[in-house]
Order: sequence, then C-alpha cells, then structure tokens
Amino acid sequence: MSTANDEGVRLQKVLANAGVASRRVSEQMIVEGRVRVNGKVVTELGSRIDPERDLVDVDGVAVQLDASKRYVILNKPTGVVSSMNDDRGRPDLRRFTKDWEERLFNVGRLDADTSGLLVLTNDGDLAHVLAHPSFGVTKVYIAKVEGQVLPQTVQRLLKGVDLEDGRIAADKARLLDASRGESLVELTLHSGKNRIVRRMMAEVGHPVVELVRRQFGPLHLGTLPVGKARELTTVERGALLTLSRQDDSTAADPAE
Repeated sequence: MSTANDEGVRLQKVLANAGVASRRVSEQMIVEGRVRVNGKVVTELGSRIDPERDLVDVDGVAVQLDASKRYVILNKPTGVVSSMNDDRGRPDLRRFTKDWEERLFNVGRLDADTSGLLVLTNDGDLAHVLAHPSFGVTKVYIAKVEGQVLPQTVQRLLKGVDLEDGRIAADKARLLDASRGESLVELTLHSGKNRIVRRMMAEVGHPVVELVRRQFGPLHLGTLPVGKARELTTVERGALLTLSRQDDSTAADPAE
C-alpha cells in the first residue's frame, strides 16, 4: 500500500469505483475502521493504494478491484458435459458463455446426468480454492433416490460409508420426503471425489434417480431456471473472493 504522498489511487475512490458505496460513505467507512488493505486496518483518508496489487476488504468481506474478472453462475441442464470443448462432440458449456467476451472456464464439474449450480469464471485463484476439498468448501445436493430411506440410513451416511477409494461421510444429511417408492435426500459434502453422491447412495442401497446441486459454498441456485446463466451480484462476488483469499496454494480440479 502507498502512503498519502506516493503514487496510487485514493482508497475512497477505489471503493466508490468498485461499487461498495459513494465516495462520501466510503470515507466514513475508512474513518470508522471498517476497511482493511492487505489485512491491516486503514483509517487515514489520504491513503492511496495500487488496485492491481493491493487487497481490500470492508467489514471482513473482500472487494473486487480487478474489473477484468468475471464470475458467473449457471444452472447446468442434464445431458451437458462440464467442459468448454468436448472432444467427443457432446453438448458442452460453450453455449452458456456467449454473452461474455472473457474466456470463462468451469470450477469443478458436474457429470452429464447431474444438473444444478456450476460456477464459470476466469479467476484461477478463486477456482483453486473453490474446487479443492482441503479448503472445506461445501456443496449441497438434492438426490431423488429409489426406495424408502430410513433414519438409520441417514445416520449411516453421516457416520461414513466405505467406497473403493476410501471411507467418506456426509457433512450433513437429511430426508426431505418419501413417497411412491422414492425418497428425496439432501446431502452436504466438501469431498471432491468423482460421482461421490451417486456412489454413496448406491452403497446404502438407494440408487440415484435424479441429482441436482443447489448450493456451492456461499452461492445458492435460487430461482435461476435450468439452462440459464447470470453474473454474480456484488454480495455474492464478495463472499467468493473472501473464500479465495484464505490460501493461495494450487490444487487439481476435482469432479463431483
């Protein structure tokens, strides 16, 4: 961060340009000690920063300063593979990114038979944190499964089941509904193992009929229609960027 007499952009102007608040309100936030630059509280109105290098947060929530970064949420339909260019000619994600000039890529994957929330971005740092299970970013799935799921089955999912690649337990699990020989189960997981929900439910005797991801970290699918994409709101971007600054290590991109 620069001092008051150095080159750079005044902090209140940066906050206003980022859409946090008006310049006057931003000045009040600074004076009140609500703004941090690179983890340190800044209360001087003459402070200048380099928007390309410095990290800013307000009330503990990260502020997006790099306008070149794009963050998009997609409600992926079934029958679409999680790839920007499928080498087998199957329907891929390119059709959903035509409204953005930037080259976007998907964070993690949903298999072709699974619908729901998928994040598209050109921010590699954020993608690493969201995708890698070591950061504990949870994902919430709703699974329609065969048969009547009993309370003891839910407890088994919470305690853990043994799969061919190791033991896995749900962070949360609950039965939503059961009728006409099928059940709706909500599972919360931070695992990035391939097809983990389908394999867990098959292991407890309830194969998945339909599967949708409703939540990814702080993002919720909400009322976004299947096959539609939208940019994240300022609040959603702030929540994601706050996550991405937890750690700058890199990781492989796991699958659902």
